Amino acid sequence: MLRKREDAIYVADVIAVWASRYMSTQSEAVTVLPPGIVEVSETRAGPLAQLVRAGRHRLAAGEPVKDGGDDSGPGPYDYLLAALGACTSMTMRLYADRKKIPVERFSVRLSHRRVHAQDCVDCETKDGDIGEITKEITISGDVDEASRTRLLEIAEKCPVHKTLTHEIKIRSSLTP
Repeated sequence: MLRKREDAIYVADVIAVWASRYMSTQSEAVTVLPPGIVEVSETRAGPLAQLVRAGRHRLAAGEPVKDGGDDSGPGPYDYLLAALGACTSMTMRLYADRKKIPVERFSVRLSHRRVHAQDCVDCETKDGDIGEITKEITISGDVDEASRTRLLEIAEKCPVHKTLTHEIKIRSSLTP
């Protein structure tokens, strides 16, 4: 259970991010980013505090105090896990609705950790560390076992899951 100070900080952060959607400063253009474009910039409001913009949405990002931040928002891996969890749930929902499977609600709980490759029996990499994401899916509703099994297969087909499990190239450049 969180202590009262942590609760207060969390509530203040949520309110600040929410309110920032409706406020603008002279130096900040209020523009909607095109679909598929995400912009992340430092706020300089605290160590490692970031503003994430996607479309018309504004989110906070940061790092915990133990990692040099001020816990001003979820960290990069939190957002990575959120992307995978949201995509998984949405993909399963689309399938369940199309097939008329009586799912009341999907819930996806995720975690990430680094593990020694030599400890991973089903990994191709055998040296160094690898990232391991655990995805626990809860399906609420009167869903038979065959449908549950099929929904788990569908969960593996979400686009973010495919991106993370296939080869990906990241091309970086500096703007003038």
